[in-house]
Amino acid sequence: MRVGTKALLKGIWGLAAQSLSGRLLLLTLLYALASEVLIFVPAIGLYHRELLDDHILSAELAIMPFTEPGGQNLSRDLREELLKHANADAVVLKRADRRDFFQVGAMPWHIDRTIDLTTDTFLADMVNAVNSLTSGGARTLYVVAPTQIRDAQSIGIILGEAPIRDALVLYARRMVGASLFISALTASLVFVSLYVFVVRPMRRITLAMADFHENPEDAARIHTATRRADEIGVAERELAAMQRDVHGFLRQKTRLAALGAAVARIQHDLRNILANAQLASDRLAISEDPAVKRLAPRLVTSIDRAITLATTILQYGRADEAPPQRTVFGLHDLADDAARTALDPTGSVVHLHNQIEPNLTIEADREQLFRVILNLVRNAAEALAAGGGIITLQAMRLENRVEIDVTDSGPGICDAVVTKLFQPFVSAGRPAGTGLGLAIARDLVRGHGGELRLVSTGPDGTVFRIIIPDRN
Repeated sequence: MRVGTKALLKGIWGLAAQSLSGRLLLLTLLYALASEVLIFVPAIGLYHRELLDDHILSAELAIMPFTEPGGQNLSRDLREELLKHANADAVVLKRADRRDFFQVGAMPWHIDRTIDLTTDTFLADMVNAVNSLTSGGARTLYVVAPTQIRDAQSIGIILGEAPIRDALVLYARRMVGASLFISALTASLVFVSLYVFVVRPMRRITLAMADFHENPEDAARIHTATRRADEIGVAERELAAMQRDVHGFLRQKTRLAALGAAVARIQHDLRNILANAQLASDRLAISEDPAVKRLAPRLVTSIDRAITLATTILQYGRADEAPPQRTVFGLHDLADDAARTALDPTGSVVHLHNQIEPNLTIEADREQLFRVILNLVRNAAEALAAGGGIITLQAMRLENRVEIDVTDSGPGICDAVVTKLFQPFVSAGRPAGTGLGLAIARDLVRGHGGELRLVSTGPDGTVFRIIIPDRN
């Protein structure tokens, strides 16, 4: 039986301590009890002072007839009857020139504690009350207080502490019971309020998150937000909006994955078709027919663009891009090779200025960085193809990273394209562009933990910046 009760109490404590609602209940009870304790100690201090004042008042009333003219002539029986109402064993009235002593009961042998109400502060009253509660009630007290008796400076009473302590204990018990009731009632009201307005909505949000996590592609699991205007309502609406966005993204990715799988399946056939077309175009290129000679270059160019487009799309659709294999190498020579590969060696309208320091080294994947610079320089050359211009390569080391700038003197990128420049299949307006080069380049740079940014663009030219941090 004891084991079962112990296990039950342990389970209840675990539930209360581990759940949000249980913690709220425990904290509310704790704070309510703490506030009641702060009220309890001053209250018993005041009540202890009132008890002493009542005894002083009773003593004053009991001896007052003896302080009036003719009071010494009262009979012995009347004297004893009056002193019985003093609620003390003895009363001492202090005057300027003497002390009057009135014995009521048996004379005590010694005084255990003296309480001076003429000088005690409120803090001293609280200390006296706590001391009386913990003393046991067997002490003899001597209480001194101001008096209203004419020509007297103070009045003192000698009495046993037991009746005062008994009254104080009874008052403390009643106050503790009332405090526990008020604390329990307050805690219950606060707990119910918090549970209704905070805990239950948070639990509903938590369950909605867990339910959506099980199957985010099920639109029926998207949380339905309430119309609350407080923070809980804002959280519900933001959660519902986030779930809708995630659901939309997953549907889009599913469709793109299906599209990528379809493209991969036709890759072999597409290459065979283009290979046959390229062979036919090569034969047409050696024909002596003037009309064929005039049309063949255009056909060859179209087929080359189709091959490039198909290869680029397939490269972008690959999900198994190898992680960067970092090595330390000279950046000047790599950038020069990539830039010159991208430029037409027979053309003279575009000029390359490689201003990278020959001794500058970088820690990166050589092949991937080559592809990034190749893509940026090729884009810059295509932007300058119409009127010519200059492409400048610059780089510098800043603390734990290397920044590479690719600058061209072209006409710039239009505002409509700038906002979505790095999105797949978004071209900068070039008729032969696939819109995948910058997206691929940015993915390669981000694989290094870096970033590819458009620094500026306008009539004076365009600047792209590659940021490659060192390996940690």
